[in-house]
Amino acid sequence: MTQTLPPPVHQETVPGGRYWSLVIRRGFILRLEDKTGHANVSMLLYNPANPLERYNAPDTFKGQHTSRLTRGHMLYSDMGHVMLSIVEDSLGWHDTLGGITDDDIIRHRYGEHRYQEHRNAFHRSGRELFLIELAKWGLGPRDLVPNLNFFSKVYADENGRLHFDRHHRRPGSHVALRAEMDTLVVLNTAPHPMDPAGEYRPGAVELSIHRGPPVNPDEDECVNARPENRRAYANTAIMYCQE
Repeated sequence: MTQTLPPPVHQETVPGGRYWSLVIRRGFILRLEDKTGHANVSMLLYNPANPLERYNAPDTFKGQHTSRLTRGHMLYSDMGHVMLSIVEDSLGWHDTLGGITDDDIIRHRYGEHRYQEHRNAFHRSGRELFLIELAKWGLGPRDLVPNLNFFSKVYADENGRLHFDRHHRRPGSHVALRAEMDTLVVLNTAPHPMDPAGEYRPGAVELSIHRGPPVNPDEDECVNARPENRRAYANTAIMYCQE
């Protein structure tokens, strides 16, 4: 069931091959929509009060017995807190394994398009875009950790080989993420490193921020999806017990 969200407190379009970041405050919802059907949103998460705390992929996997993300899942930090919860999802599968492109991948797959010759049609890798945006928050290469890729699907076959599902995405797909703690969200819209598309045309993403409804932990889908989720949610609530 799709939630009815209140009007956004902020809304903008992030073009393909660009970057964005903001601290999403606890209780607010970040909604992402793939406008074209070929978007990829690579995302990293940090605690703005202590950037040494950040999204931890292994804990997110083992705590919820999955390596793919969809509605009902939570994104854990490396200190046992819940950073974001997926409260809405129209696709049912988002990638956690594929990583990001680097400059060599972009040059090899799409050719070199520099700003000097191509202006705003120049090519950038996911790694470069992350580093540009991280620098605005005093972060750098040592702070790059395994990322999420929303709107992309990577699956393993019976022999353990990873494959990119090029038919998974579609225009209008969306996902909504509720902040369980103040979370610095850093994202970029570069192509997925396993996307077999032969041309550089990353899709735009519609981004909006909404005030979320109060959470009842006894009834919330994400909190109660796993016993580990409930423990991590309770651990996160301790951070805000003096408010």
